[in-house]
Order: sequence, then C-alpha cells, then structure tokens
Amino acid sequence: MADSPNSLQARDIAAHLHPYTDLAAIRETGPHVLSRGEGVYVFDDDGKKYLEGLSGLWCASLGFSESRLVEAATRQLQTLPFYHNFAAKAVEPAIELADFLIEHAPVPMSKVFFTNSGSEANDTQVKIVWYYNNILGRPEKKKIIARKGAYHGITVAAASLTGLQYTHNAFDVPRPGFLHTETPHYWKYGREGESEEAYATRLADDLEALILAEGPDTIAAFIAEPFLGAGGVILPPRGYFEKVQAILDRYDILLIVDEVISGFYRTGKMFATETFGLKPDLITLAKQLSAAYQPIGAVMVSEKIYQALVEGSRRYGLFGTGFTYSGHPVAAAVALEAQKIYQEREIGAHVRAVSAPFLARLEKLGQHPLVGEARGIGLIGAIELVEDKAARQNFDPSRKVGAWVAARALEHGLIVRPLANDTIAFCPPLIITEAQVHEMFDAMERALADAEASLAA
Repeated sequence: MADSPNSLQARDIAAHLHPYTDLAAIRETGPHVLSRGEGVYVFDDDGKKYLEGLSGLWCASLGFSESRLVEAATRQLQTLPFYHNFAAKAVEPAIELADFLIEHAPVPMSKVFFTNSGSEANDTQVKIVWYYNNILGRPEKKKIIARKGAYHGITVAAASLTGLQYTHNAFDVPRPGFLHTETPHYWKYGREGESEEAYATRLADDLEALILAEGPDTIAAFIAEPFLGAGGVILPPRGYFEKVQAILDRYDILLIVDEVISGFYRTGKMFATETFGLKPDLITLAKQLSAAYQPIGAVMVSEKIYQALVEGSRRYGLFGTGFTYSGHPVAAAVALEAQKIYQEREIGAHVRAVSAPFLARLEKLGQHPLVGEARGIGLIGAIELVEDKAARQNFDPSRKVGAWVAARALEHGLIVRPLANDTIAFCPPLIITEAQVHEMFDAMERALADAEASLAA
C-alpha cells in the first residue's frame, strides 16, 4: 500500500467499497489501480503493461482503445445525451439496436427489452416468466431451475439463479422458488467407465426427477449458460442440451439461454445458441453487446412470450417494469457501433482463425503436472489446477493455489482470473493476434513453472 495518505490507493481504501473483493485484505494490500488501455493491454498507475487475458470481466471484446466506440458515444452525447423509453417514448439508437438484434437473433425472437447489465436482464427474465404464467392462469407455475456452478448475476433474483456459494454467503439467497440441478462437468463428475453421452443422460434423468419431485405444474423455466462461464468455463457433455430440451418440452417449461458471456462471437459464431443448437424461448445479452464501452444488457423474448405480455396490458394497462436507463441512447449507440465493427471486420472469422493457436496452447497447458484439465472453445478457456493429476484431486481450498498462480501471472504481465476449484480462466479480447495469444500463454507457463517450483520446495 502506498505510504502517502493522498495516494490513489489510500484514498480508495478510505472511500471505496469494492465488489467481489476481500474487504479485510484490501485494507492491508490496497487496490491495483489501472490507468489506461491500448488494444489488448492495460497499464497500471506505475506504467506497467499487462495483457488483459480476461477482457476485463469477459466483456472488453474490442480491447481498450477502440476510437470508433468513443466517437459513437460522443456523437450521441452531442445529439441527445439522455432520454427514456417509458410511456411509449423512444430514441433512435434503441430502435436501431433492437431491430438489429431481432434481425440477427440465433432463433426467431419477437422483441428486445433493454437493461443496464446482465444481472438486471436476468432479474427481468424472472419477472417476465412469472408474469407470463400469471397471464396464462397458471399462478403455481413459478419455480425456476438453474445449475450448480452457474453464474447469472447478482441482484436478489439473479443471485438466486446463480449457483456459486460465494455469491450466497450471508445474503439470504437463493430465495424460495429457485432450484439448482447438477453441474454438467464430465471430467470431474463422470463415473468410471461412464461415457460422455451416458453422463449427459444421467444429468437429464436427475433434472427430470427434480421436476417430478417438485411437480411439473410448479416449474416455469430452466436457465442455462451455453457453457458455464464464471463457474469454470465448463462445456456441456455431448448430447446434454438435446436431452434437456426434450424434458423441457415434455413438461411445458421455458428455456432461458444466458448469453451474457458467450454472445457476440466468443465461440466463433455470433451466438453460442447457434454453436450448441439451443432452442430458447428467452435470451439474455450484455457484456460484449457494447464491447463493455457502455453498460447495457438486453432480454430477447419470443412471440409467444410477447403475446402474453400484450394480453397483460389489455388487463392491467402498464407493463409495469423497466429502468430509468433502459435503452439509454448513448449506450445503445455504442452497442450498435460495436455490432457494425464486428460485422465489418469479420470478427467471427478472426476468432475462428486465432482460436486454433489459442486452443492448441491451452491443450499444451493441459499436459502440465499441475493441470488436471484444460478446456475451451473459440476464444475462451480454462485450466483446473490439481494436487493429484491421476486422481483428479484439487488442492485444499485454504491453500489458494489458483489465486497464487494468478498473482504470479500478474508479475509476468498477464491478467487472468482465478475461479473456484483453482481454475484459471482465459477470455482475451476478440481482437487478439496470434502473436499475442502466444505471449499470453508464455506468461502463464512461467507462472505455472513458479508454482511447480514453490510447491516442490
């Protein structure tokens, strides 16, 4: 921590309450202050350069110095810096962005409802699902099933969907009516001799058993990320979503697909819904929607959902939900410009090309004696550190090996994020070059070498 009481670090400790931070530890260590960005790199207040291996928080897809997004924000600020979308008002950027998203939706969608974050979007999904079933005269059909290890946000409802313990501790979530089925992680939870397809069948059977135990007439929706993001970049086992979809269809349960991390070319396709052949009734968007240059999220609803919402207004008048900044003109203008950049620069093709060396280097990390599994798709991946590779045994959590390795990576000029089970995640900006991919993994290899030496000492 800086000695001067007027330093940025000292002023931060004095005034700033940090999200997702050890509040006791930061009082001693102080924050790591970042001051500027350039391409895939960020620089701290001492001028040290880091390759941002997680795109900030899975979101800065076009890096940290895209002038076109700055110009789009400036133009809109000079034209109409704010107006709302309540009471049948509308702003041109929100209209254009909604139109673009409907045109490019991975499955037929009817309307877009704007929020300010993925958390708000998933919170809104819960409200829409409840509203939908009330309008259909099914007031008992309200429970929502998520997965253990899933991350769907941090509002009260979204945190209840999230299946990670650290988001629940002392917050009195999940609230009643939110259920969690098993994490679909074949490497960790597949039984000896069990094929991937058989494991997927077992998970689907477990889901159906949960639905039957609760009563199908009480289950409104199932929410899933195409792959678990903050839960460890865990890809679905072969056949998993096809089996789940059949069960949802059988019991008239809606599918909400959370594309907050996976959307906008992270897997090489515009949406991971396409990558995995999903059939959602509702879709959640955020993060790379605006390349993180402005806060914005979105809920996409299918026609059958929309028609129920219209019927609700016939009964009650106002559709009584929304946010002051829903469809904010500056955020919408920036998001629309981000979409234009993705298309003009053929970002999907670039991701598909650079993902080859990315996945090859990731696979090589999987051979390291401290790495139990390396997994990834497109330009997102993770390594899970283990004490016993053959037994797939993680380190004792109290040793915080993953956090230690991430701290060593920082010393080597790479920012990555440690997740549960000593998992280290990689999610670089989509504009990363092949040379920068190698730079990123070279730094991680050095951090793993440091860990191996330290653990052997």
